[in-house]
Amino acid sequence: MRSGLAHFYFVTIHPFEDGNGRIARALTDMALAQDEKLSTRFYSLSSQIMEERKDYYDVLKKCQKGNGDVTSWLKWYLECYTHAVEKAEKLIADVLDKARFWQDHSQVQVSERQRKVVNRLLDAGKGGFSAGGGPASGWQGGLTTRKYVSMAKVSRATAFREISELVENGFLVENSAKGRSVNYDLKWS
Repeated sequence: MRSGLAHFYFVTIHPFEDGNGRIARALTDMALAQDEKLSTRFYSLSSQIMEERKDYYDVLKKCQKGNGDVTSWLKWYLECYTHAVEKAEKLIADVLDKARFWQDHSQVQVSERQRKVVNRLLDAGKGGFSAGGGPASGWQGGLTTRKYVSMAKVSRATAFREISELVENGFLVENSAKGRSVNYDLKWS
């Protein structure tokens, strides 16, 4: 609440010709750091405010022109704070899932090309795999030989051989499609 009020009053007073928003976000971050008493914070409220800037300006203008009631500002601010924390939680969960995946497969040697492709599958999971694991559905149709060729810059025969090695070593699982439609997803333990 303190950081939200500090932000609101600073941008309302608007003491400088330029940079008031940046300074307000810095004051907000400082107030949060003081209140949380943590050496490290994994979310960025400043980035979230910038992401939601249209709503930010709307609620700010409404409260500045009102009767002094900042309830709607604080409600918006706390929702923005919640969004920032949720985004950080998802990012951390994705990083931990990726680390767990590689830890589960640490005993298996893979080439740099194979590592690159598997990491791309893991990263594609931003819209697909989640905390607790699961297939990387961020890839439309899974990994195909054609996609492997494109990413790894290898021949089709090499792509097929390297994908087969990844399946054999438990990195990938073949989906039910056959023939030209065959594709693969990450295999989670």
